[in-house]
Amino acid sequence: MTDGTWVTIISLAVTFFFMMGVPVLLVIVYWIIGCSFVLGLTLDNLGAELLNVFNKGFALLAMPLFILTGDLINKSGIARRLSDFAYSCLGWLRGGLAMAAIGACGLFAAISGSNSATTATIGSMLHPEMVKGGYDERFSAATAAAGGTVGIIIPPSIIFIVYGFMMNLPISDLFVAGIIPGALMVLAMMLMAWIVCSVNGWGYLIKLEMGRVFKTAIGAWLGFFAIGLVLWGIYTGKFSPTEAAGVTVGFCIIVALISYPLNKVMGMDADTPVSEKSVSSMFVVEGFTIPDIPSIVVRSAQITGILAPLIAASVVMQQILSLLGAQSVIGDFVTGMGGYYAVLATAMIIVFVAGMILESLPVTIILAPILAPVAATVGVDPVHFSVIFLVGASIGFITPPYGLNLYVASGVTGVPYFRLLRYSSMYLISLLAVWILVALTPELSLMLLPNR
Repeated sequence: MTDGTWVTIISLAVTFFFMMGVPVLLVIVYWIIGCSFVLGLTLDNLGAELLNVFNKGFALLAMPLFILTGDLINKSGIARRLSDFAYSCLGWLRGGLAMAAIGACGLFAAISGSNSATTATIGSMLHPEMVKGGYDERFSAATAAAGGTVGIIIPPSIIFIVYGFMMNLPISDLFVAGIIPGALMVLAMMLMAWIVCSVNGWGYLIKLEMGRVFKTAIGAWLGFFAIGLVLWGIYTGKFSPTEAAGVTVGFCIIVALISYPLNKVMGMDADTPVSEKSVSSMFVVEGFTIPDIPSIVVRSAQITGILAPLIAASVVMQQILSLLGAQSVIGDFVTGMGGYYAVLATAMIIVFVAGMILESLPVTIILAPILAPVAATVGVDPVHFSVIFLVGASIGFITPPYGLNLYVASGVTGVPYFRLLRYSSMYLISLLAVWILVALTPELSLMLLPNR
């Protein structure tokens, strides 16, 4: 049999493994090993390439630090304060708690940079509250899943770090380019939540009380400060993304360790209602103690331990695809579609379909080196295309059959995966509308960048 026939057989076999539930990392590794034997590559070469990915990847150091940041702000109570503020501002609207959940996802994403962490944190906190508030449990879980999609778009973003590393683009520019598109995603999903809840009459309304807004704003000030610190440092060039991640981790730890004893002195805890908190107690979060830190770090390390090998394996997979000529075949196909808009539309369709069956990391690492150069040849700005590409990849988080955020939301809420699809599809419509708008309007991605 020819090499092409063997590669086809191997690809079909690993596709079957994937459909049977084998982890994506193992599927990719099996494919790499099989194709390596077909192409005559040694396993020594495979090991050397895997190691080489991390030896060259200083920018990837930001990834575990931002993952750790997400766990720290959740454990310290900062995430709870941000969600309380969002609800105090939006609870007077029909579907206000659902809109607050989406807003809280945006605020959480502006510190953590992770879609799954955003979905898991906000879903576990607000899903029970939404169900008690009269919302359908399926809609509540789907809201958390959809809100988590902005986790990789609103800076800082783990996937923007990977994209910048792969395509040799300034990560700080990518972060800034994601601000407006990420905000538009949040607003579009809020609008959809309002429409759905208005039609179904879901949610109990609360009065818009400036005193409550003021109190929750004070309580969330540490979260706002952390967001501002990251964006200011990166935008002004004071921090590299990796340094910004380190600074944010240090800030969260210091705040939590100082807040814990102060809260105990004031007699407040995480379950104390906002209305019963004194103004002075709102200045500190619940916090944690030094003995809590190892368990938080271990949890973050577990997530990093899943993502890091996947990045390395995907890079090697991309190299083998290059040897097989897949890059030139796909590139020629996309280029042959014609001009600017035809190429852009074709690339978006490819990203969307890939996002339906793969996680954003392998989608990015496999397809970005193929599609980005083709887009550049027809005049698409590289930074603009990065936003188009990654917004499309983020939509894959709620697109069956993979839909990682749907699995995460199902896990933390107990709502079966397939019961989420009815309402997640409504959020999908709003996100697709934003994606098309971002693709057709480069200014939305580039207006905040200097010299653009």
